[in-house]
Amino acid sequence: MLRIENTYSRTFEERMADNISAIPLLSKEWTNHNASDPGITILENLTAFEALQGSRIDNLSDRAKLMLLRLAGFKRRRGKCARLLLSRTDSEGRIVIRNNQRFMLGDLPFETRRDVDLKDVRLTGIFSYYDNEFHDYSYLSDSEFKVQTRVFGKAPKSGDSIYFISNGLPSPGEDTWFYVTLDSRFNRNQVEDRADNLFAGIRWECYTKEGFKEMRVRDYTGAFLLSGEIKLRMPDEEAAVYEEAPLKGYCIRAVLTRANYDIRPVVTLINAFMFEVWQKDTRAVSLTFNRQKTVRVSGPYAEEGYILVFGKEKKGSSYKRYELSMTGDMKGRFCLYERDKDAFSVTFDEEIFGYEPGKFKDGIKIVIYSEEIMRRYRVGTVIGYDDQEIELPVKHIVPDSFSLIARRVDEDGEYIYDFVRPDKTGDCTLNYSLLENEGKIIIEDAGDFIGAELFMGGVAVTEGPKGNVRGGNYFVSPEIGADVRFYNPGPGTGGAFSESTRDVQKRFRDDIYTPYTCVTAEDYERAVSRTPGLCIRKVRAKMDELENLVHISVMPGTDEEKPKLSEIYRKAIAHELSERRLITTRFQILSPVYVAVSVRSTVYVKRHFSNCLEKIEKRFREKLDYLSSDRNFGDVLKFEEVFRAVEELDCVEFIYELALIPENMKRARIIDTDIHPQENCLLYPGELDIEIVTYEK
Repeated sequence: MLRIENTYSRTFEERMADNISAIPLLSKEWTNHNASDPGITILENLTAFEALQGSRIDNLSDRAKLMLLRLAGFKRRRGKCARLLLSRTDSEGRIVIRNNQRFMLGDLPFETRRDVDLKDVRLTGIFSYYDNEFHDYSYLSDSEFKVQTRVFGKAPKSGDSIYFISNGLPSPGEDTWFYVTLDSRFNRNQVEDRADNLFAGIRWECYTKEGFKEMRVRDYTGAFLLSGEIKLRMPDEEAAVYEEAPLKGYCIRAVLTRANYDIRPVVTLINAFMFEVWQKDTRAVSLTFNRQKTVRVSGPYAEEGYILVFGKEKKGSSYKRYELSMTGDMKGRFCLYERDKDAFSVTFDEEIFGYEPGKFKDGIKIVIYSEEIMRRYRVGTVIGYDDQEIELPVKHIVPDSFSLIARRVDEDGEYIYDFVRPDKTGDCTLNYSLLENEGKIIIEDAGDFIGAELFMGGVAVTEGPKGNVRGGNYFVSPEIGADVRFYNPGPGTGGAFSESTRDVQKRFRDDIYTPYTCVTAEDYERAVSRTPGLCIRKVRAKMDELENLVHISVMPGTDEEKPKLSEIYRKAIAHELSERRLITTRFQILSPVYVAVSVRSTVYVKRHFSNCLEKIEKRFREKLDYLSSDRNFGDVLKFEEVFRAVEELDCVEFIYELALIPENMKRARIIDTDIHPQENCLLYPGELDIEIVTYEK
């Protein structure tokens, strides 16, 4: 049934005809295909059941399909906002960034999720210490001046370190971010957790009045293996000026504890003291306050004039709405509203107004709307039938930001309000699911909320994958002004819309038909080439069916011209294959061997052609090079192909003599003028002895 694309499109008669025509292929003894035969009667019943089952499967609701897929381990992926890190490009003055403050890249908004105090903190120097001396790499902090630099030298070793000198540091206990941009010529396989790595380890320290103190770090570069961020938490001790580096200043130090790099780190840019932003556009925000008589609200949305205030007067009860009052001469559920330049406050006073919220944990709610949402903030009424669908005024909603306000009438005839979030279950709760892409809600269980009026409580929208912008852009914040720019060294990541039911089904089908267990040679090659954390340039598997053994030749993709297969690579590949091989199948991992092929040739060239020798040598090197070409382990080097490739050059009249000679006859044999390398052998150009003779007619 899983292979049938459209289960209800085929009729019972079509299915029955197919089944009867298949009988002779399955049984030679069954020759009576008439309706009177009991076997045909059974087949008719089974076919009818199949047709009925098929129509039922295609008529399942999306909710039922998602529940079935969840049983198979496939949950619908929720939409996410793209996230990136920003750093200041100016270096003077303190900037306080508020929660939900916007940063614009053209017309694409990004927002913060918390208050950030950007002090006048910047790197003043970057120094590496190896080979018993300091090396000045301070230019790595300049985004306009990118130079590829081996920050640990040509031979990194345990104890080598990098000193980041600055004019100040964040406060004790605060988090800050570095972003390291590395040379990306090498394709390294992804790992589940980029903080884990096989090749190196780094200890991060901050210099304090008590000496260097180790920091809590989340290193997503894998110890300078990949471009990425490094999250640092400042120690609780107060930082102090470090005087032993070439430049005095506050100091954060990275010390190598392991240094078995397959690719030596090449850094092009280091940005420090950064902060996070997410690609979203908040249209309505719901703020919660605890046990306060006066509430002050500041930040980007404090300037909006569309404000609703709610208070909870009894513990565990619903909220009551409080109207705004500019004066204190009114009675009822009012609060005193006062505004200054970039903030407003509301004050509750039972002695003046007669009512005030209780001093509970979540006693006060303030909802601030944009003008667009305020005009359409009422979304509908809860009718009470199953799967009631209500359309919302926006699409592509950020799920974590969304809530509804349900208004009901209590036994005293007064309005009461409840803030309800999606996917909350309970006997009396309004249980609804959010279709964030489509901008709809589906009420699955109305509970005690039949007849309730629904209003927007909080909502933000996102552009999904559009927020995964490239690195190297400049952002501005409308609240700060266009004079101050912010730079993102790394790309935006994680931006995606939520999956549809069809997307989850496709992922399920792809997983079913993707081989996990290694059976064929191609399966082994695919598994090795995708080993997490490794760079694999070439792999070739060869099956020995008599011994039930698989020989696997692997060339790592390191920065060496003829790399060897290290023990780290062997263990990682063996671990990957041990989980995928058949239980009775053994495998052997072979390190690459490299054999040079020398050329001795006499070539007659045409007159009036220049640089003939260079062109001929280049062509020979191209044909003999297995290291950087598509040729793989054990591929036969055919004499005729090399001969023809050189003879086809415009400058060549004909080849008088050609000999291809491998320098190691044990690793590469000559058979009928062709060179046959061993299964783990790669050829490369050796000595070229080429005599050029000008052809005279």
